[in-house]
Amino acid sequence: MKTIDELLSEGVAGKRVFVRADLNVPLDGTTITDDGRIRAVVPTVKALADAGARVIVASHLGRPKGAPDPAFSLGPAAARLGELLGADVAFAEDTVGSSAEAVVSGLADGGVAVIENLRFNAGETSKDDAERAAFADKLAGLADVYVGDGFGAVHRKHASVFDLPKRLPHYAGYLIATEVGVLKKLTDDVKRPYVVALGGAKVSDKLAVIDQLLGKADRLLIGGGMAYTFLKAKGYEVGISLLQEDQIPAVQEYIERAEKNGVELVLPVDVLVAPEFPDLKTKAPANPTTVAADAIPADQEGLDIGPETRKLYASKLADAGTVFWNGPMGVFEHPDYAEGTKAVAQALVDAPGFTVVGGGDSAAAVRTLGFDENAFGHISTGGGASLEYLEGKTLPGLAALED
Repeated sequence: MKTIDELLSEGVAGKRVFVRADLNVPLDGTTITDDGRIRAVVPTVKALADAGARVIVASHLGRPKGAPDPAFSLGPAAARLGELLGADVAFAEDTVGSSAEAVVSGLADGGVAVIENLRFNAGETSKDDAERAAFADKLAGLADVYVGDGFGAVHRKHASVFDLPKRLPHYAGYLIATEVGVLKKLTDDVKRPYVVALGGAKVSDKLAVIDQLLGKADRLLIGGGMAYTFLKAKGYEVGISLLQEDQIPAVQEYIERAEKNGVELVLPVDVLVAPEFPDLKTKAPANPTTVAADAIPADQEGLDIGPETRKLYASKLADAGTVFWNGPMGVFEHPDYAEGTKAVAQALVDAPGFTVVGGGDSAAAVRTLGFDENAFGHISTGGGASLEYLEGKTLPGLAALED
């Protein structure tokens, strides 16, 4: 795929450059609680603006129903982008309507604008090729060149990700080039031992990547809500913990395959339990109890890995040549259940090899828990995209940029 450096060498002064970013940031009302994805696109936007391009930044945010919804407006993200750039950023109150046309036509060389949430138009996410194409045609009318830099969306076959690059000269931005380079280190140029730590709520979200990793990783560390399906598959009582009973046969098969393939599959040896899920708004003390992983009471819920598991996982990461971590080890948003996730993050910081935090909640946890982002080899902006790449899937947004 052609990169933004090639575009800059060709000259962009006066050209309208459509940058498909990922500004899908978490919001508390209109307050951004983690601006990592906005900061990630700044190098691309700044390089284009400094070279005299008229930059049109577009993104989705949340899951609106194909129509405008003030709760999902990109207004706060546009304001934050302006703060990070140290420049005025214009904001269009629609995607391809009169506001977008006026804002884009009013851009001077070096100017930057953000158009409203792409998912306010049903054509962005439509499964109907013609409906997506029609929206992509309208977006293409706003610009002369396309730069893909929204890595968190490249696994989606959406109009702005898949169809639009086919209609304009297209290039990969700095973020996508970096993300793809990192993923190649996890697939084509792996330094061993290769250790993968997987957490998060649902084991079903991770089955396909586990299937691939059983032939590639040296160790798999399992935590988070998905761990309880593994523990149940081993015959343990898991109480009222998060459980996907329908996935137990698949998990049992993976446990057997791991042993057969010589992959060390490491499960919690102790967990923090409580009779109910904690209040994440007030963060009131939860007073959990630590129990052995094979002794979870029937009326209790597992909410974090325990202290012995934290030590165990840290020891399994201590000699790693390559680490990929996706998914928190517990309900890190509550201080009583943050220690497991914190311990794994610290183990990555201490590990001698190349460490990758695989986007999503893991990236949010690293920032929430106060870690220096530069202490990790790479913090991805796209958890779902990273997982699908590691599963061996073709990602529509990358395929479109390669054409």
